[in-house]
Amino acid sequence: MVRVTDMTHDRPIRLILLFSLPLMLGSVFQQLYTIVDTIIIGRGVGMQALASIGAADWINWLVLWGLQGFTQGFAILTAQEFGAGAYDRLRRVLAMIVKLSCWFGIAVTIISLLLVRPLLTLLHTDPAVFGGAQTYLYVQFGGSLIIIAYNMAAAVLRCLGDSRTPLFAIIAASFANIALDLLFVMGFGWGIFGASFATVLAQLIAFLLCLRSLRRLPFVQMTKADWKTDPAILLHLCRLGIPTGLQMSMITLGGMVLQSVLNGFGVVFVAGYTAANKLYGILESASVAFGYAMTAYMGQNRGARNAARIDAGIRAVLVLSAEFTAAIVTAMLVAGKPLLGLFLSTEEAGAADALAVAYRYLMVLMTFLFALFVLQAYRSSLQGLGEMTVPTLSGFAEMLMRMGAALVLPVFIGKSGVFFAEGAAWVCAAALNLVWYYMRIGKIKRDMLK
Repeated sequence: MVRVTDMTHDRPIRLILLFSLPLMLGSVFQQLYTIVDTIIIGRGVGMQALASIGAADWINWLVLWGLQGFTQGFAILTAQEFGAGAYDRLRRVLAMIVKLSCWFGIAVTIISLLLVRPLLTLLHTDPAVFGGAQTYLYVQFGGSLIIIAYNMAAAVLRCLGDSRTPLFAIIAASFANIALDLLFVMGFGWGIFGASFATVLAQLIAFLLCLRSLRRLPFVQMTKADWKTDPAILLHLCRLGIPTGLQMSMITLGGMVLQSVLNGFGVVFVAGYTAANKLYGILESASVAFGYAMTAYMGQNRGARNAARIDAGIRAVLVLSAEFTAAIVTAMLVAGKPLLGLFLSTEEAGAADALAVAYRYLMVLMTFLFALFVLQAYRSSLQGLGEMTVPTLSGFAEMLMRMGAALVLPVFIGKSGVFFAEGAAWVCAAALNLVWYYMRIGKIKRDMLK
């Protein structure tokens, strides 16, 4: 049975934690898509192939995060209408979300495929890894419609308070991805193409499972009339989705400059940096889950005009963030190096140096981890409340800080300077969202009480 959660009642800390735990587990399984690809490619094909995936990372995230941002923004209106109990309007909103997602998906597919070679060239990608990176990106971007479909369905379910269905979908898709990786890469010998193709097919499985759950919700069963184009709803969705998509894309533009700097440090350095990034992808799952929880929580309570629960929600997520940060940092101090070793074959020349790079980078990330939790909590809360301007601007600030740190710090402290680019970006963006939240929250609550 599909379960949705009304987040306008009950203790906020309990709601946020119970909502987030399935998302964290789901995020871990989702990261297995790339983790399994990385381990199989790094150990089964070679360090050069691993560096190829690393060289493609930020370009891939530019599109993937943009698509996630669009769908996450679209779904905010879903949370608000659900919180208000306006089911007739909710169905029209869902129909328009599907239309917009299709239009954006087609446009992104065409544009991204055309830009693969120019972007890899612009980032000074090493000729030794250029072909592999290009193959990886062509397959990923060719599946953009599948990726946006899954993210759309999962975002809507989350905003309806259902964090379990996306979890089950990702678990099923992860096991499928592992099986397909082994078949395509180890069995058929398809290398990077096989690993990338397996990831796209796994996303398709996740989408179909989420779609099945949505179709079982009685209050979202759409009629022909719901599909009639509604310009007012489309405009409202664009006001929510486009800023969020641009914010996520701008974040990755800074990462692309960072990648350009990394590419000049050689294959061993890029391989180590890539290994740490893959592990970090799992570690950030808690902060991302709390962010999704706050979008749903704030959106539903905004729709229900329940101003009294806003402050309690932000206090709850900050307490949870501090506790999870302490647990993650402790775990990485104990087990970080052995986990990083999974990504690199110890028999290959340069593997020890790459592992040393990976561990140094991981420790720097852990130093700034709480700033990431604060950033996700406040930015997602503002978005759930319908405040899109500063979260978008903070993405721009994050991009500039990441670019500046990546370009300037290595000049003064050597290659390791690039390790601080992420943390500096998080601190800058977190400060902007936190300050704006407390500047605006009084007026937002007064408007809710009118």
